[in-house]
Amino acid sequence: MTKVIHPGESEYSYENPPPVKNWLFYISHCIGKIFAFAVFGLGSLILSVTGVPLCILIYRDRVKRRKAGHRLVSVIWYWFIKFLKILNLANLIISKEDRAKFRSLKSKIIVANHPSLLDVMMLVSMIPDADCVVNAYLMGANILHGIAGNFYIPASLSHEELVSECVKSLKSGSCLIIFPEGTRSLPSGQNPYKKGAARIALAASCEILPVYMGGNDKRGFRKHDRLFKYNTRAVYRYKPVIKAEISPEPYKDLPEPIAARRLMKEVKSALADEANINNIEIDL
Repeated sequence: MTKVIHPGESEYSYENPPPVKNWLFYISHCIGKIFAFAVFGLGSLILSVTGVPLCILIYRDRVKRRKAGHRLVSVIWYWFIKFLKILNLANLIISKEDRAKFRSLKSKIIVANHPSLLDVMMLVSMIPDADCVVNAYLMGANILHGIAGNFYIPASLSHEELVSECVKSLKSGSCLIIFPEGTRSLPSGQNPYKKGAARIALAASCEILPVYMGGNDKRGFRKHDRLFKYNTRAVYRYKPVIKAEISPEPYKDLPEPIAARRLMKEVKSALADEANINNIEIDL
């Protein structure tokens, strides 16, 4: 049985989560989540010491190397998502048509909401040539440094350098995944949207594709959630919804700050509309 909580209603909160009805389910899935984290860490270490050096050895050209890295990470994360499904921890729910759309994307800026830790993994697993801006924490992490530093764009660059790198990536045919909140959404709601995606779209004359990351409660993968925590009622479900592309062309003759603000307002509206028509599912 599934109870539907309509937008604006809230039966449970971050401080008052739904009670655990099946402790065997809950504890086993918390342990399974920790095991999956361990497997991910081990896989990242193996990729850093084998896959990254091989790409550097084979591809002297930086653009070709990064594209090969994108494809490699996409394939590995695709199978990791399958692994999570086998463990009955998370399930990506998407139609064949939408999966085909993701696989055929080129030179698009993917802008999505960011409710959980697995959002970027879900998107990258479906897009063979997906680039993204990696924050300083991941760039400095010992295990992920080799992967992030060689395959993706560092967020530590200056504004001009960052925009330039993003434009080059898009012009080469790669897609660029951006979460405009800059971090995972707070359990109490979304963070303010930043205008970086709009500025890059204007600089590259590139369309923005809003993607709403829907599904059920991501308790345990949200910001500030503890490691030993899981959805108290059901397996994590991810339902990405592809929205209509948004072109920066109508705003190109406006001053850059105004154009970026209006373009980002249109993107936020597209994602907000999807959030409003998608009811929140709580499995009982």
